[in-house]
Amino acid sequence: MEGEPTLRLRIFDLNCWAIRYLSKRRQERIRLIGDKLRQESFDLVLLQEVWSEQDYSDLKAKLASCYPFSHYFRSGVIGSGLCVFSRFPILDTLLYQYSLNGYPYMLQHGDWFCGKSVGLVIMKISGIIFNVYVTHLHAEYCRDKDAYLPHRLVQAWELAQFIRHTSKAADVVLLGGDLNMHPEDVGTRLLRGWTGLRDAFVEAARFEGCKNGCTLVPDNCFTDKSEMLPFPLGIRIDYILYKAISSFTVKCEELKTTTGPAPGMAIPFSDHEAVMATLHIQRQGQPAGATLGTADLALADVVTEARTEVGVGLRAARRQRYSWGRMAVLALLLLLLLQAAAALGTLAGLGAEQPFPKLSFCLLAFIALGVLILATGLHVFHTMEVKVLHGTEDQMWMALRALQERPSEG
Repeated sequence: MEGEPTLRLRIFDLNCWAIRYLSKRRQERIRLIGDKLRQESFDLVLLQEVWSEQDYSDLKAKLASCYPFSHYFRSGVIGSGLCVFSRFPILDTLLYQYSLNGYPYMLQHGDWFCGKSVGLVIMKISGIIFNVYVTHLHAEYCRDKDAYLPHRLVQAWELAQFIRHTSKAADVVLLGGDLNMHPEDVGTRLLRGWTGLRDAFVEAARFEGCKNGCTLVPDNCFTDKSEMLPFPLGIRIDYILYKAISSFTVKCEELKTTTGPAPGMAIPFSDHEAVMATLHIQRQGQPAGATLGTADLALADVVTEARTEVGVGLRAARRQRYSWGRMAVLALLLLLLLQAAAALGTLAGLGAEQPFPKLSFCLLAFIALGVLILATGLHVFHTMEVKVLHGTEDQMWMALRALQERPSEG
């Protein structure tokens, strides 16, 4: 209603690129980020890739006076890298770690060792219940041959399902994070379509920052210029998404991105640009209504496209499972053959005249044992991958069937 007061909420989102020992000038940049947040009057801060708990503790100490409430989400070997700072009390938190997140043998990428997750914080601001989600999805290392696309789609689907099933009691839903997906990628369309979330960049009344809202730009001194060659203007992979569930409206008054070096400094805050949104939330006279409706048919096409890509990943995972299983069987057979040869050699009495080559046999046995352990472990890993991909494919099929049947119900 027109007479209702409007709540103005300022949100800051940034992938901090703070990997201990690897990220350039990490501690200096963390200090710059803390200075920026202390100077600005943001209400909510959503950070990713804060991999060091010490960096989080330093930020928490620096920001205690202006952001008295915070939470760090812990998961995986290295951690989720996710944290939230807020001017308002945090009532509850929840973490969901994605079922798939790359491969343990892809050491050069390292995503598997990170507990890629979605973190939820619940807050009550001026009587309005907010579900605030922060996330970081698997990176895209090669757009032409994206081996991780099925995993990222599983993550996007699990993120969408997590939001749908945990936000039913909320009035407003906010999502911020590095999705590692372009705006028109199937994963982004799936997430937005299945949850009803709106893109702050698209909805903003005013925009200021990098062209097209890009958050990974070639001009940034920390970006890999060779990876950005196909995208001379940069790419937009960091988002602030929102929606109202009950009797509220949410509008994006302004969206900004940082543009290069921090004020008065020669370096930027991160290899990503920060995203800053100003939202207006106001109560309306009647509930906003269901999320899904007239766009069901278009959404069905998106779900079909995503399910097809997950199916491609499922077939690849089955091939990998078969290959590593066969390797494990061959290594086991070799071990048994070596045992049999050693036993026969002893029984045949090769001792004095023809010494048995124990060293060679032991070395070969150790190699075979190592291959057996490795192949068995990877066979188990790919078996788990097959089950998750197959389960996601089944979930998408059920969702697709529900979407296709819905128009006939009326």
